[in-house]
Amino acid sequence: MSEPTILHATFTARPGAGDQVAALLRDFAEGVRAEEGNIVFDATRLVDDSDRFFVYEVYRDDAAFQAHLASPAGVPFNAALQELIVEPSSQLTFLRRI
Repeated sequence: MSEPTILHATFTARPGAGDQVAALLRDFAEGVRAEEGNIVFDATRLVDDSDRFFVYEVYRDDAAFQAHLASPAGVPFNAALQELIVEPSSQLTFLRRI
């Protein structure tokens, strides 16, 4: 059995865009959670800085993660997100279970 693909993404909303990012992320999360290979997609805001976002994702395996990246919803989501955040894109950190 192959290992799950686990990662977290972080990004910071531009000043005044936090609620817009949250709404965009909430809508996107619904679709991701319905993907066949998605196990976890938890989108959160930091308590101490509501413009900072943390998303924890788990996919069944790399093929499921690649399918997620290729999903039709991903391109418009990332294009919209890029306009609303400080970073050039979400910052991804890949993880491995121990």
